[in-house]
Amino acid sequence: MSALEPASALACAAAGRVGEIAARIGDPAFIQECAARYTAAGFGFPGEAEVRSWRNSWPPLLQALVRAGLSDLWVYLEYGTPGGGRRLDALLVGAGPNGALGLVVVELKQWQTCRILDTTRVRRSDGVVTAHPVHQVDAYRSFFTHWRPQDAPVLDVRAVVVLHNATAEQGAVLLAGAGGGARAGIPVLSAEDLSRPGGELARLLLAGDLEVPNSRQVKEFERIRWEPSSRLLDHVGAELEGSRTFALVGDQQNAFLEVRAAAASHLPDLAVDTAREGPVGGAVITVSGGPGSGKTALAVRLLGHLMRAYPTAHPCFITPSGTLRAHLLDAVIGHSAARELFPGIGTLRSTAQRAGALVIDEAQRINRGGSRGLPPDLEAVVKKVPLAVIFLDERQIIRPGEGTTVEEIRTAARALGRTHHHLELTGSFRCAGSAAYTHWVDDLLYGTPSPWTGHDGYDLGTAADPFVLQEWIEQATADGHTARTAAGFCWPWPRDRPCTPALPLDIRIEVPSSTGAGGTRVWEAAWNASTALTAPDGSVLAPASQLWATHTGGHQQIGCIYTAQGLEYHHAGIIIGPDLTWTHGRWTAHPHQSRDETLRGLPPEQYLRYALNIYRVLLTRGTHTTRIHSTDPQTQHHLNTLIRPGGPAAV
Repeated sequence: MSALEPASALACAAAGRVGEIAARIGDPAFIQECAARYTAAGFGFPGEAEVRSWRNSWPPLLQALVRAGLSDLWVYLEYGTPGGGRRLDALLVGAGPNGALGLVVVELKQWQTCRILDTTRVRRSDGVVTAHPVHQVDAYRSFFTHWRPQDAPVLDVRAVVVLHNATAEQGAVLLAGAGGGARAGIPVLSAEDLSRPGGELARLLLAGDLEVPNSRQVKEFERIRWEPSSRLLDHVGAELEGSRTFALVGDQQNAFLEVRAAAASHLPDLAVDTAREGPVGGAVITVSGGPGSGKTALAVRLLGHLMRAYPTAHPCFITPSGTLRAHLLDAVIGHSAARELFPGIGTLRSTAQRAGALVIDEAQRINRGGSRGLPPDLEAVVKKVPLAVIFLDERQIIRPGEGTTVEEIRTAARALGRTHHHLELTGSFRCAGSAAYTHWVDDLLYGTPSPWTGHDGYDLGTAADPFVLQEWIEQATADGHTARTAAGFCWPWPRDRPCTPALPLDIRIEVPSSTGAGGTRVWEAAWNASTALTAPDGSVLAPASQLWATHTGGHQQIGCIYTAQGLEYHHAGIIIGPDLTWTHGRWTAHPHQSRDETLRGLPPEQYLRYALNIYRVLLTRGTHTTRIHSTDPQTQHHLNTLIRPGGPAAV
């Protein structure tokens, strides 16, 4: 295997045996190849500062690894975590004890000195505040634990910080500032440490017991499809109690530390731990990110931290999504004061009067109430709450009357004399961590559609008709997975429909006969139920609509934007209805085909904006697999030219 061409197309700048890469590290052509691969991996074009850091940091690391006798270990430089949430400076892979794969995550720093702000943050000599390197690399170490699928090889993951320009004394100061706990066992190595004798140096690098990996082991590692090993909703209670069931990495981790620092600054009189830096005052923090960027996971983690550190601030979590709130409440059944932690959106203004800290998720869905500016309820939050953390995605605005933006919040905060910070989450922690897939969806709907290459492993396909889609969903469910079909709101959904003894088949789609003899078949299905339905024997016929996405029986009904937004499931089937078609090389909206009374009367161009956003949400619910069917033959043909058609066997 070439040093630049591993067994699979991993997202990294270079990969190969340590000795092979060390031999080329001074070759300008090698750096050019790394820059090209870095861009091809989707990281963007490396700037001058990035390339300079490679030239400064890679040689001392690789030279140390060679001197430590680790030339035959495998190394990845600029290894990208799934979804592009962050890149690891270097990752060593060897054969560990007891048959495990041994991984050593290496965080490289050119620093000599920095100011320790607390156990999680430091201020560099250039004034930039960033995560403490030990805390940062600890999150990367946790990532491999939380994202390792059950069928992957056993991993023995270690982590180390390398300050190749620092003295031993400077390294010791940084390590002492990291504290203990979860970060115990992560050494900070200085330039002096890197000059130690081979065997001692290998032990300092936590690689002294690693053997040379064979090609099979390297391939096994490279073929791992990293994915979250647990679902947020399964662990909300544990998160609120302080258990770290999800690893925050990259932008998530940075945002978490920023909000923690803001809380220490603006809630000092309410804090259990009053250590803080900066002036006392009110702060509004907006956090934006696309589907699966980790907004809700971060919001729940922040709520847990605020509950423990600032109990007298009475922190709360509010979302305008009744479906998301229902799932959060369902996830914390049995936990004390659960409803007080997750009040309804109708209480937003009154909650703002008493809460010292407020986390708002899906804020773009808050109704304006006729206001041209910030919704009055949200304006009360910006005006009154000492610390407001507001999560939103402007491309998930799905109805007229919604649409709060970051700029509107920023303007209101400044007008009211509040401090405003904006944070962006760029990673993708859904759709098997495939940033390529979420970018593909955005290009499909808002830009220039492109063929799906599937190079990063996300399973995307089309379904020839709803019968095929239904068979696929049922098979996935039988295999023990969570699988759901959601559709555009293009079929009647009467509020007074009878729901006993079974749900009415509201959705009817005519499909050409599969026999080739002409004629049509009619596929029929039910929208999800308003309330839970059970059979006389007690078996579940249908869960309540707000729990359709996760509760038993939901796969037998069809969901829509209002029951899917904010949630996820393993396998997602999507039916694009006749309200959105690909016509003459562009998306065309047909609002008269919608059954949503809030949208049906809009002009086509205005409706198009909401339709694209709605289908963007539906297309990004599947954590493992997505299958798409359009009721319009021309649109289906367009999708088939972009995606290799899939079927039930592709699950």
